[in-house]
Amino acid sequence: MGARSGNHGTPQKYDPTFKGPIYDRGCTDIVCCVLLLLAIVAYVVVGVVAWTHGDPRKVIYPTDSRGQFCGQQGTPNENKPFLFYFDIVKCASPLVLLQFQCPTMQICVSQCPDRYLTYLGASQSSAQLQYYRNFCVPEFQNLQKPPLEVLKDKECPAMLIPSTPLARRCFPAIQAKEGVIMVGNETTYNDGLGQLRNVTELLEGAKKANVVLEARQLAMKIFEDYTVSWYWIIIGLVIAMVASLVFIVLLRLLAGVMVWVMIVMVVLVLAYGIFHCYLEYAKLKGEAGSDVSLKDLGFQTDLRVYLHLRQTWLAFMIILCIVEVVIILLLIFLRKRILIAIALIKEASRAVGHIMSSLLFPLCTFFLLCLCIAYWASTAVFLSTSNEAVYKVFNESTCQFSGQSCNPETFNTSNVTKLCPDAQCLFAFYGGETAYHRYLIVLQFFNVFMFFWLANFIIALGQVTLAGAFASYYWAFKKPDDMPPFPLFSSFSRALRYHTGSLAFGSLILAIVQVIRVTLEYLDHKLKAAENRLAKFLLSCLKCCFWCLEKFIKFLNRNAYIMIAVYGTNFCTSARNAFFLLMRNIIRVAVLDKVTDFLFFLGKLLIVGSVGILAFFFFTHRIKLVEDTAPSLNYYWVPILTVIVGSYLIAHGFFSVYGMCVDTLFLCFLEDLERNDGSDEKPYFMSPDLKRLLKKRNKVYS
Repeated sequence: MGARSGNHGTPQKYDPTFKGPIYDRGCTDIVCCVLLLLAIVAYVVVGVVAWTHGDPRKVIYPTDSRGQFCGQQGTPNENKPFLFYFDIVKCASPLVLLQFQCPTMQICVSQCPDRYLTYLGASQSSAQLQYYRNFCVPEFQNLQKPPLEVLKDKECPAMLIPSTPLARRCFPAIQAKEGVIMVGNETTYNDGLGQLRNVTELLEGAKKANVVLEARQLAMKIFEDYTVSWYWIIIGLVIAMVASLVFIVLLRLLAGVMVWVMIVMVVLVLAYGIFHCYLEYAKLKGEAGSDVSLKDLGFQTDLRVYLHLRQTWLAFMIILCIVEVVIILLLIFLRKRILIAIALIKEASRAVGHIMSSLLFPLCTFFLLCLCIAYWASTAVFLSTSNEAVYKVFNESTCQFSGQSCNPETFNTSNVTKLCPDAQCLFAFYGGETAYHRYLIVLQFFNVFMFFWLANFIIALGQVTLAGAFASYYWAFKKPDDMPPFPLFSSFSRALRYHTGSLAFGSLILAIVQVIRVTLEYLDHKLKAAENRLAKFLLSCLKCCFWCLEKFIKFLNRNAYIMIAVYGTNFCTSARNAFFLLMRNIIRVAVLDKVTDFLFFLGKLLIVGSVGILAFFFFTHRIKLVEDTAPSLNYYWVPILTVIVGSYLIAHGFFSVYGMCVDTLFLCFLEDLERNDGSDEKPYFMSPDLKRLLKKRNKVYS
């Protein structure tokens, strides 16, 4: 398989002065470097402005009709953590969905009402009136004021209903007995104006007042599970880290054996998963309710319900069977390629062994990514809460002033109350009319864009650093004697000093594509309720195209960064040279590179599967030795999923070093084949094992 020129560029020529990563290099893509620095300065300014105007308390605390927070320390409402609705039935109005606010007075209270009571009835007893006063506006002091005037001025609610706090809001204590909706053992209630009304009206109001009621309950239960299992989760992640480290060390010493052990273990783990699903499926046979279909059951907040259905375990079993068959077929058809890939992994193991600090470098990348995520999240919260309280006119009947802005301090003396007697000036939302408030959406978009750009830049910096270090290993003629001291630190210094602009260029291109993908997902979410099939089809095509484009750019960037680390050329030149080099050796790329990726994936699957199974048996109290030690949970899948996801991220961090090492050595290997011929004048830089690998490949593909 000889190297070809033409459409795929000219192969590299022999250069007796080339000894690996070039040290005499200059700065590349300076314009992009300056652009990145200016963007970072602007990002800092946006963050400072957001932190100056923002107030995260708006997310945490419920807000009354005057825009004041309930339960916030250092305020008059410090001891009033709950929000109380004067007439929750009005929350069933369509206005709630349009303006996200109930058209009724809302105040902060210390506790929710626990009894049925009307203001007209309470006014007959001083003790009851004193209790009722806890649910009136704070300014209400005149207990001798005629009840009808109090209700007309909306100083007190017309009625109180037994309520329970949920998400810091008072909702009617609705319950169902034998299919009948009741509140406090009653099916009707007095609205305070002499009319009996059905409690189902309260149910509709409560639903509209908080459409995420069950989601909040689910979130609270998940939070409780984390509070009692967090230390066991950390222990599980430590086990995953130790397992990954041991696996990497063994891979260096016994690469060939470990790869085959890994393959067999993955097949066995999946086989056990299939067997366990079958046991659960068979055990549920004949049990009441186990034959209900997932479609008939619908969505349930208590996910344990699904584990009592035979259909759930059947679905798990089918999925695992498909994965098992696919892996076995791939192993059968790629068995010869696996032998070739093992030799490349052995060489990567030697490189990692000589540069052991590379295994710790992902921690630096992870730390920088955490800083980037924290800055983006905090800026997003402060931007979203940097609006001012806006008050609007709310009314039940037709009014020309409805929806207009108002001032609650002067509203009662304005003409609005004369023309619309039932109108109220209530807190509507947080907004503003200044230039800053008008461009908040632009600032949020800039925040998302900068997050993607900086995150991609950090990842690119890590890739270039590792590529430079491993390239210095490959191009050392006598390994490891000819390797430079501190190769990882030297590569990191070169990347920051000379190639910040090139890294910014590559990450900028990727960030633009990712922002477009996020925008398309947002549009798809908005168009879900639409009936325009053509628009949905076009949107799906665009999403697919940009997904493919993102994958291609990531692949191209990764190989371009390797060329930057070795030759010090700018991004476009490096990307072009890397692409043409791969195209000139497309069969080798398909055989070696992708097979090693598949093997690394199996390694991650083995670690994640093993730790996941251990977590499953522990948190479901199935390990007799520690049965009493495992915590009692609402949902045992919460810590299990956390351990599985965390284990994957940890394993991915370790294997990403190996992956970058293999890609770098592979690209250097192809360069070596084009530059040299193995003669005394043009000797190969590759190790003896890779020379034998070359002969095997020539033999296979001759």
